[in-house]
Amino acid sequence: MCDQTFMAATFGPCDSCSKASPLMNIYVKSEAINYCSFCVEMMACQGLQKGETLSSLKKESENLKKKLEEERGKLNDVELHQVAEKVEAVAALSLKTRRVLKGHGNKVLCVDWCKDKRRLVSSSQDGKVIVWDAFTLNKEHGITLPCTWVMACAYAPSGCAVACGGLDNKCSVVPLSLDRNENLAAKKKSVAMHTNYVSGCSFTNSDMQLLTSSGDGTCALWDVESGQLLQSFHGHTADVLSLDLAPSETGNTFVSGGCDMKANVWDMRSGQNIQSFESHESDINCVKYYPSGDAFATASDDATCRFYDLRADREVAVYQKDSIIFGASSVDFSLSGRLLFSGYNDYTINIWDVLKGTRVSILFGHENRISRVRVSPDGTALCSASWDNSLRIWA
Repeated sequence: MCDQTFMAATFGPCDSCSKASPLMNIYVKSEAINYCSFCVEMMACQGLQKGETLSSLKKESENLKKKLEEERGKLNDVELHQVAEKVEAVAALSLKTRRVLKGHGNKVLCVDWCKDKRRLVSSSQDGKVIVWDAFTLNKEHGITLPCTWVMACAYAPSGCAVACGGLDNKCSVVPLSLDRNENLAAKKKSVAMHTNYVSGCSFTNSDMQLLTSSGDGTCALWDVESGQLLQSFHGHTADVLSLDLAPSETGNTFVSGGCDMKANVWDMRSGQNIQSFESHESDINCVKYYPSGDAFATASDDATCRFYDLRADREVAVYQKDSIIFGASSVDFSLSGRLLFSGYNDYTINIWDVLKGTRVSILFGHENRISRVRVSPDGTALCSASWDNSLRIWA
């Protein structure tokens, strides 16, 4: 999303020629190096065969991409909505605002549910992270971070800690205490360190490992205890804005999306990009796995949400209407996977029938753009975070 994209311009001595100039942060065999544009071009030319040029290789790469798309197209025999023609339509929904959570002094940027289905953690542009009791609306903990724009937050699977990060390029883990008066900021532990802002974070299936995405174009897996980098994931050519872990307990894959309009699926063990999807026409702001783990949805600034089947290796549905002209910022599935909730920059939440591709309902209530939508672990409620400084719980 353009409003949340930040560029870090680095200036200093080039690691190759030592001249002071604007630097490009690139990775060679997973090692970060800072080269000036001239040295990057020289390095790219070193491995060229006789008669090859960068432009000829680029052309060859484009031709191979076209052939791949043609082969994919041959398998594209039927659309999802055609298969679902005989499926019964979803009955009318009557979701209403049941709770409004107020306490942040600026835009709420992220929210996550605890596994206990009761507590929430939210982060905001005011530099604060708040842990809420969604039943009573009580604020159980308030953590002040040293930077504004806390863009990411996540609850640990045990419910005993939260992770958060943002414009300070770090992702920190804060252990939660039963003593509400305890200074949690003093117990905060920096786990992840990127070279640009942290846009997303998620614990794996234990409290011991943390996955992060960043504006430096990478994702990374960290050991929470030692802060050691376990694996880095390079493949995006611009800011990574979102990530989501495969829902299976043994799942070793995750999906990421970003400003290069790509959604990439990664193997966490090898660090390899195993699948890539390019059909959006603008930044991908959010990615979310289907409950079965066989597919995922994306939300984009091109005002569409899209559904990709990993087994078919292609896009199978697009959720859009001519009347929707504002970007989609966030998506999440109902517990059954039949409904897709998507937050938009026009202050609304649209609910889509995943199979038929039709819009089932629209939720109104927020007074500014939606930054995040999250379905509770038991599927009974939806929480939305907004730039109007509030969170709403719908049921």
